[in-house]
Amino acid sequence: MDIAKCFDRIDHNHLMKQIIAPQTIKQGLWGCLKSGTSIGFPEQGVPQGGVISPLLANISLNGIESLDIGNKNPAKCIRYADDLVFIIDPGFTSDPTKGWHERKLNQIIAREKKAIEEEVTRFLQKRGLEIKPSKTRLVKATDGFDFLGWHFYVQTNNHKFRSTPSEDNFKAFREKAKAIINSSAFGAKVKAKKIASVVRGWRNYHKYCKLDGARFSLYFMTKRAYTVFNKERKLNRYTAKQLIDKAFPNPGWKENHHIMVKGNKSPFDGDITYWSKRNSKLYDGATSEALKRQNHKCEYCGLNFADDEKVELHHVDDNHNNWKRENLIAVHRSCHQYIHMKQ
Repeated sequence: MDIAKCFDRIDHNHLMKQIIAPQTIKQGLWGCLKSGTSIGFPEQGVPQGGVISPLLANISLNGIESLDIGNKNPAKCIRYADDLVFIIDPGFTSDPTKGWHERKLNQIIAREKKAIEEEVTRFLQKRGLEIKPSKTRLVKATDGFDFLGWHFYVQTNNHKFRSTPSEDNFKAFREKAKAIINSSAFGAKVKAKKIASVVRGWRNYHKYCKLDGARFSLYFMTKRAYTVFNKERKLNRYTAKQLIDKAFPNPGWKENHHIMVKGNKSPFDGDITYWSKRNSKLYDGATSEALKRQNHKCEYCGLNFADDEKVELHHVDDNHNNWKRENLIAVHRSCHQYIHMKQ
């Protein structure tokens, strides 16, 4: 389910009632809302492309996930910005051999779908929004659905929950990598550097998806890149293979191993220890091992990695070729710069 023109139609008056802030801040925010809206709709919308627009949209849509929709088993809502997914549990298992089972199941699902649409429409009308019918559809869990670049589905044979990169997401990624590989404006070394950032970002985003098989393991893309690199006169098959290893970094994947945020935790609740440990799990390899040894604290200043500052590895003996465990410590980026300034 999608919301039609969410950022262009948010009602200003309702939005301001939801914001809890000092009056001076609310006055400044009111001025920003009025300066970034269209002439035709002065009472609606938030500035397109503004850094605060996603936050304002989340404030306006807050509460839609907790709507009590359904009869015996309320539908569960998952929301990201203006994209919504409702999971319906009919509470009834149909028997394929009995025709009336299928009819009863369809009736239950149709009734639940109608209740969801009515409740969501009522919720959105207060905020000047409406559902986009062209992007609202009902699918079976076994058929799957796309959400945030992933394709979710349930296997029919063992009823396991699976997730893979969606077709559109993979197509966009492939076209971007293909344009770099086939470009005649760069040499192999430049191409390898450019492809590496694209591949690393795509694989890290989908590291909790199922990435096996020739397609998602990028076998054919790697093979094509090797063919192109190997044609350069200054390269042979060995140096081309080394560039391929650099161009296609593989951080690994573990399907459905993501860790949910505990309870009602918030980055602003003051629990520095919890968020420090959670943010440390964003790193892998030698950095991850160093963070575990140091109990997720900076080895130089002793403080937790609680903010958005990047964690860096420091070589104690300043020999960047020495990757022994005792020679590596994890520090804040600012601490790392200060260490080298003193030297």
